[in-house]
Amino acid sequence: MAEADTSAVSPVLDALINRASMPPRLFSDAAPARADIERMLEAAMSAPDHGAVHPWRFHLIEGEARNKLGDLFAEVLLDRDPFAPTAAIEKAKARPLRAPLIITVCAKVDPSRAPKIPVVEQVVTAAAAMEHLVIAAQAMGYGAIILTGPNAHAGKVRAAFGLDREDELLGFVYIGCADEPAPAKERPNAAEYTSEWNG
Repeated sequence: MAEADTSAVSPVLDALINRASMPPRLFSDAAPARADIERMLEAAMSAPDHGAVHPWRFHLIEGEARNKLGDLFAEVLLDRDPFAPTAAIEKAKARPLRAPLIITVCAKVDPSRAPKIPVVEQVVTAAAAMEHLVIAAQAMGYGAIILTGPNAHAGKVRAAFGLDREDELLGFVYIGCADEPAPAKERPNAAEYTSEWNG
């Protein structure tokens, strides 16, 4: 068998190996172009999808909608802590304003497809689509980061995105332009997590 020409895939490998989360504090106010957003979503569509369930759901949040999401975050905070200080409430409201674009990624699963296509496989498919989205954004020169926290699991937030009990809110993908590269991060050594299995 002839050896593969790895030079042909080096841009893909570079994008994967050099992927790095961009802190929202580094984003400018400039939003990604609509055509670029469509390309990101197109990249997400190539995620492995056993049975073509298409469990991914993408919710674009821009402009004034970010304030509405912030209000929801503040409401959830007050549900958890009715005596939350004003500073904490304002911080919760401001979270979505840290990026010009947020794409909330959800797994809308179909339990009736189990056991042939277990729910966990459908969630993994949506998570793979989210990672494709992030890598595509970075490949086009944007910064991106996946954020979760208590808001991703709160009942009111899940309901706002139309999720049922079996569904998952996988993350809020913050995307924007940045004038500097994402901070370098030391990677673990793959050999420490790899073994030969011989039965």
